[in-house]
Amino acid sequence: MKRLLLINAAIILLSVTSTAQQLPLYSQYLFNEYLINPAVAGSDGFTSFNLTAREQWLGYSGAPRTYSFSYQTRLMKRGYAIKGSGSRKKTYRPGRDGKVGLGGYIFKDRNGLIQRTGMQATYAYHTWIQGSTQLSFGLSATAFHFRIDEDKIRFEDPDDPVLYSNLRQGVFIPDANFGVYILNYRYNFGFSVEQLFQSYIKLGNPSYHNLSLLRHYYLFGAYSFAMDTKSEVEPSFIFRVSEQLKPQIDIGVKYSFMEDFWGGLSYRTGNVIITNIGARWNNMYFGYAFDYSFSEIQNYTYGSHEIVIAVKLGSNARKYRWLDRY
Repeated sequence: MKRLLLINAAIILLSVTSTAQQLPLYSQYLFNEYLINPAVAGSDGFTSFNLTAREQWLGYSGAPRTYSFSYQTRLMKRGYAIKGSGSRKKTYRPGRDGKVGLGGYIFKDRNGLIQRTGMQATYAYHTWIQGSTQLSFGLSATAFHFRIDEDKIRFEDPDDPVLYSNLRQGVFIPDANFGVYILNYRYNFGFSVEQLFQSYIKLGNPSYHNLSLLRHYYLFGAYSFAMDTKSEVEPSFIFRVSEQLKPQIDIGVKYSFMEDFWGGLSYRTGNVIITNIGARWNNMYFGYAFDYSFSEIQNYTYGSHEIVIAVKLGSNARKYRWLDRY
């Protein structure tokens, strides 16, 4: 009886999660927008590697944890066309080649008793509109293994046949993501949809068959204002929503100095304040974010922490200088 109650409790938790946080939540989304929009793959013209680790509600048992490693690149040639002459500023634009971006990432996500491990492969197409503004489209195929962590549940008889169902083995779920992205040396905006298929998950008792993955929508943007020749201020926002989840909005501002050091402050609906700092050393980037919630859960946690380490390979890993590579 106790065993069945625990199994049912796990299934109920899964049902609750189906209407709550299903996808990882990132505070440094500007650091690696590819994680939330496949159209970003290769958009900056560099080959980059990105490692992200996030501990949400540190100290709270069963709190969400996310680890991911991503890669993205641009397939392009050295040829370029130059427009403008004399005192007019030169504009570098690609020819017919160099419009394809590729990306991929592997991830592991845990939320309570629920574990998800998987991967994503991305194809992106980049074209030019209105001079030096780039329009991109991206499509990702995703696949992940979804299961309830039985190691967190104690059973009187570990060899019980009930455990040899897909409750123990988990389920393999294919899905897809789609995104659109606009990039300019001053601004960027993106819209994406994740979990397009809205797959159903069946774990344990067959009567629990209406546990679906929800389609998630992201809209984000940022605009850079030059304060002087060495510093910039960049306000940004991200809007997240699913078909059953209440909308969530982050609004923030970031200050950067010579693109080597930066710091920012954001507000997230739900009374969450986010601070982030970062630095660049050669072609390596380091970022850290701390989320502080003013809700009751903060009394039982040490906040949320997120670390990002990235490497960009290219002729000059500075924002929007990738135009010179064509």
